Amino acid sequence: MKPVLRQITATPEYSFLVRKDVGGNMINNWHYHPEIELLFIQRSVGTWLIGDHIGYYKSGDVVLIGPNLPHCFRHEYDYVMKRDETAGETICIKFLPDVFGNQFLNLPECKDIKDLFAKSSRALKLTGKTKVCVANAIEKITNLPHSKKLIQVLSILETIAESKEYKPLSSNGFVQAYDHNDQNRIKTIFEYTFNHYDEKISIDKVASLLNMTRQSFCRYFKSKTKKTYVQFLMEVRIGQACRLLVEEEKNVAEISYACGYNNISHFNHQFKFITGKKPLEYKKDYLKET
Repeated sequence: MKPVLRQITATPEYSFLVRKDVGGNMINNWHYHPEIELLFIQRSVGTWLIGDHIGYYKSGDVVLIGPNLPHCFRHEYDYVMKRDETAGETICIKFLPDVFGNQFLNLPECKDIKDLFAKSSRALKLTGKTKVCVANAIEKITNLPHSKKLIQVLSILETIAESKEYKPLSSNGFVQAYDHNDQNRIKTIFEYTFNHYDEKISIDKVASLLNMTRQSFCRYFKSKTKKTYVQFLMEVRIGQACRLLVEEEKNVAEISYACGYNNISHFNHQFKFITGKKPLEYKKDYLKET
């Protein structure tokens, strides 16, 4: 799938965008834009694809995405379909890197923010106290007059830059390299995988969706995503397992089967390979943080 270019958000009245999306308005496709995006997941869970990273997100997460980095957020069904107070909510702030003026980032006082912008090219997931502090600041910004919103954005960026409580998501080697023939291919692969991850999936079957041989498909997928399809499928399944561990009252064996694994030892091995923790350790640590 070729990522879609979204139009910039600057208008004659405003130099940047602050937007709250609720329910179905959160749905987005694989896209990119020239602005830096700061996104706060107020209420939702799901899977995000950012550059060549795929992972599980939850309510309270905050991510800073650099210019022209393709991404999409796949929210769980209930959060985008509900229309009451339990519907999902996100707050998005988008601005061009030179929103504060062409010379701003070259000021010596702005070195940390300039470095932060450079690091955002990989997307940065905020952690620790900084995540909480920034989430609160983003919530407040929606009620500020326009003259003060820009100052608040600068204050948020300064907080992130000084704390360094964040971790990169996409790899250094990710390069956006799509041509017109890719328009729907990656989308087809993503959709099929998300709809069938709990079943037995063969590479031959996925390759046939694109009318490719197994060998051609493997080369194609690796060239576009910088990972093998087997690795991608593993990340999707473990991402879903992470969600089930913290949301469902199921044991590890039930979760492993629900995510397409027939061998619990294999599941445990892949779970630790992806998360660095055993399933119950992951759940315990998550509950400590919430």
